[in-house]
Amino acid sequence: MSTTSPQPQTRDENTRFFGQPWSLVHVFGVEMWERFSFYGMQGILLIYLYYSVTEGGLGIPKAVAGGIVGAYGGAVYLSTILGAWIADRLFGSERVLFVSAMVIVAGHVALAALPGLLGVGVGLILVALGSGGLKANATAVVGTLYAPDDIRRDAGFSLFYLGINLGAFLGPILTGILQTSLGFHYGFGLAAIGMTLGLVQYSFGRRSLPDEARHVPNPLPAARYPMVGIIAVAGIALIVVLVLVGVIRADNLAPIVIGVTAVAAIAYFAVILSSRRITSTERSRVWGFLPLFITSVAFWSLYQQQFTVLTVYSDERLNRDLFGWEMPVSWVQSINPVFIIILSGVFAVIWTRLGKRQPSTPVKFGLAAIIMGSAFLLFLPFSGGGPNSTPLLAIVGILFVFTVAELLLSPVGLSVTTKLAPSVFHTQMVALFFLSVALGTAISGWLVQFYNPDDEVPYFSTLGAIAILVGIGLLLSVKPVLKLMKDVR
Repeated sequence: MSTTSPQPQTRDENTRFFGQPWSLVHVFGVEMWERFSFYGMQGILLIYLYYSVTEGGLGIPKAVAGGIVGAYGGAVYLSTILGAWIADRLFGSERVLFVSAMVIVAGHVALAALPGLLGVGVGLILVALGSGGLKANATAVVGTLYAPDDIRRDAGFSLFYLGINLGAFLGPILTGILQTSLGFHYGFGLAAIGMTLGLVQYSFGRRSLPDEARHVPNPLPAARYPMVGIIAVAGIALIVVLVLVGVIRADNLAPIVIGVTAVAAIAYFAVILSSRRITSTERSRVWGFLPLFITSVAFWSLYQQQFTVLTVYSDERLNRDLFGWEMPVSWVQSINPVFIIILSGVFAVIWTRLGKRQPSTPVKFGLAAIIMGSAFLLFLPFSGGGPNSTPLLAIVGILFVFTVAELLLSPVGLSVTTKLAPSVFHTQMVALFFLSVALGTAISGWLVQFYNPDDEVPYFSTLGAIAILVGIGLLLSVKPVLKLMKDVR
């Protein structure tokens, strides 16, 4: 028997995938198909919940249906924290990514095969858990493909981001075609097939990933495994009991997710700010992150209504006639990814050329909130119209404004979070940013109950005005916020 120790696996230095490591194609593929299935399913989910039984739906009231979709979206981002913890302490990013992909497939199969609310409940729980685990770890796995000084890194992440939006673009289009021609469960089935393709590709390609992708950065001591197992079982049992006794119901899911997320965010801030392991400069930077967190919540609570109120609006107000053929409702969800693909490169060029002259992060966040609020005000000229009264080009224009606001906040937010994070709380600060997305997404579902198609002016004007005021408030506070951020812009 040989006693030679195994040699560490080197990074993939070839350039077969558009100048990038060939291993990137496997993570690119599983992420693209995950986004295909995620947005494809989400494009038809809300109308499946509130369409009548004769139309193939479940006949749930719109407010309750919107709350379910918002709670589900919030749960996805909450699950990223769980997925990151499991990777960091137990199994490593690559293994969690692989298992998460299998969980997503199971969730989409449940939606396609199981009837009624049973399929919705089982399917959405599995997809939320799986998507959270995959979202939290796919980016980390891509990072292991490059040495720290590899000049291909930024271009590789840009290519990876392209895969995300390619899947997000195609998913709603294809599932929408099947939903309108064959029925909802065929659309859900296509999402399951898409994710299965991504899983199969990844299962063959994962062997070529570097060993670093399987590394566990902060292993949990074996002695603590039983305690973690007990906590997990107790948590699941508590949720089951609360469902059985009627505390957790379909009509209050969004407020519950909002409450859980808010408590988690407050706890994270309290733990970090009270820690003796951070310096005074790091503590100040965390305080500087707080107004950015609040602005992020306000932004996502409006932006994520693409999947709630905008879906209802597209179903009831939008003129979807294309040369005598009615476009599926879900196709509206494919507009934003197109703008993301086009504009992300434009913004990258703008920030590069401006260099140190570009606006600071608080300014970008403030502008994002103002532009997002303005996008809601753009609905006002079409308020009070009947069916098919809003031109398709109007929604295209409004979603263009959505995208501009997103690109001022989403990638910038992730970047500044890593800069403001104390060295011993790097992961927790990233989790805080995702908690702002989770909280805003859950709020977007809760707000559906206030949307009245017969009286839209109060809804769009109030939310638009609130977002604009939040943005103006941050712009007026730029100097003190930057002072707290301690030389981080």
